[in-house]
Amino acid sequence: MAKPTTDKDKTKNAAAADPEYPLTTMAVVAPIVGWLIPGGGHILLRRYGRGVLLLVSVVAMFLIGLGMQGRIYKPNGGDILDILGFVGDVGTGVLYFLARIMDWGDVMAANAAADYGKTFLIVAGLLNFIAAADAHHIALGKKP
Repeated sequence: MAKPTTDKDKTKNAAAADPEYPLTTMAVVAPIVGWLIPGGGHILLRRYGRGVLLLVSVVAMFLIGLGMQGRIYKPNGGDILDILGFVGDVGTGVLYFLARIMDWGDVMAANAAADYGKTFLIVAGLLNFIAAADAHHIALGKKP
């Protein structure tokens, strides 16, 4: 037989449903800035060391990938690997848009180094996505 619920039980359940970490403006702005400018979300949150380290890491990986003649993916609806490559590349934020405007990375893989360069470009974007999520968690107060 089911136990009848009391007002105390209802209050307890309502408290459990409330978010433990309230969504603030900074929790929305920091990851967006962090995606557009690598490390920008952390710098906005006054985590200067981590922000500069992320900025240097993502930009260095991006430049190494371009230097190895890596391909930058364009938006498409074709092959699943091309779609995933695009998602990884767009993760670099403003670097991706700058590369598309300047026609960087618009080459076909001519050697094995170009394939590694493409991987550097994708991983730079994925690292930046993780950094933006980290900035979101810091802004929420989930992470010190």
